[in-house]
Amino acid sequence: MTGIRSHVLVGYIPTPEGIAALDYAIAYAEQNEARLTVVNTAKDGDYAHPQFATAEDVDTIDDLLATRKVEHTIVRPTDGKPAAEAILDTAAEVGADTIVIGVRRRSPVGKMLTGSTAQAIILRADCPVIAVKPQP
Repeated sequence: MTGIRSHVLVGYIPTPEGIAALDYAIAYAEQNEARLTVVNTAKDGDYAHPQFATAEDVDTIDDLLATRKVEHTIVRPTDGKPAAEAILDTAAEVGADTIVIGVRRRSPVGKMLTGSTAQAIILRADCPVIAVKPQP
């Protein structure tokens, strides 16, 4: 490293896609000696939704990152913003130079009808975005 520490941000939800993104982001942060910010947001402001990680899940992630000696922060915005906006806002706040997101296969019609958080992040991010799919 050149003395300038990189900063990786990962969008995390407790799904296979979110777990794949987190695993990739941890390995990427370790390889690049980067700081890691984990962002977990609610679906459409619904903090009872299963995509909003439980306190136990957050504690497990925190313990894992501490054990692996990855400098990190876990952010759980509760302002009701859409996930893409929360991730992009946090990336700007922390100065992330890479964003990691999990993706799943969706039909073009499905994306058109419901939108795509991943698509919004990829199109609007000011830094590279790494899209990760879970292993089958």
